[in-house]
Amino acid sequence: MNTNMWLIRREFWENRAIWLLPAVFGAMLIVAALFGHVQLPALTSPNEIHTFGAAFLVAFGLMFYTVMSVYATWYLLDCLYADRKDRSILFWKSLPISDTDTVISKLIVALIVIPVVSFVAADITALLAAFIVSIRLRASIGSTLWQPDVWLQMQVLWIYTVVTAAIWYLPVAGWLMLVSAWAKRAVILWSFLPPLVLYIIERWFLGTNVVGRVISRRLTGLPAVALNTSGGTSWHVDGDTLTLPSSVFHFINPSGFFASPQVWIGAAVGVALIIAAIQLRMRRSEI
Repeated sequence: MNTNMWLIRREFWENRAIWLLPAVFGAMLIVAALFGHVQLPALTSPNEIHTFGAAFLVAFGLMFYTVMSVYATWYLLDCLYADRKDRSILFWKSLPISDTDTVISKLIVALIVIPVVSFVAADITALLAAFIVSIRLRASIGSTLWQPDVWLQMQVLWIYTVVTAAIWYLPVAGWLMLVSAWAKRAVILWSFLPPLVLYIIERWFLGTNVVGRVISRRLTGLPAVALNTSGGTSWHVDGDTLTLPSSVFHFINPSGFFASPQVWIGAAVGVALIIAAIQLRMRRSEI
């Protein structure tokens, strides 16, 4: 455990973008709140204020989630490739640190640490932006975001998102790490070329679309499995009215997620790909 903690600290030292990217993005949003044109809808009832406050937090979380997803993808593609390219792999292999520990620590950083840092930055940015906007417009959104129930529910949603996304995207992370450990150059090209070739071959020779559906489902299917997205438990817009579930605990669907065969089949594939990446790491040296 101590070795893994030091390896994770190493990733922070070597990849300052883990914290610098959300910090810069948050600073840009703060500047926009300070000097940009801001207009809020008319909020009259306590329910409208409560709903808008929750939507405000969710919107910030989604923006940071998008930025985090792009960076985490790049990090997974680069983490094992960069060690071989700059030959620092020779130094790390000279230490009493196994390749398994190295790969697992990088996986933890990509699937847990980067999302957690991003969501903490989203929380801080949302609070600061709400405070600034409430002062500029003399609006009540600032006090709305400090309501304990709204705040607690959003934190539960962030934690649930981190956990479910880490499990759901494990095969994607495993594939990207496998490419990072194998490719000698053009890691971005090699990350999508084999799936694309399989997709084209299947379409041309078999006329089916199994590969395309599996990939599309894995990349975009998390909300359908992890959340209740129908009935009265989803976020939806009807005209000018935004409707939220009465509680985030009605919106998340942990029992459905953890009981889904897709989740554990994908996790098994992800574990196999990560083991393959570890084996390649043991056999590959500098480029």
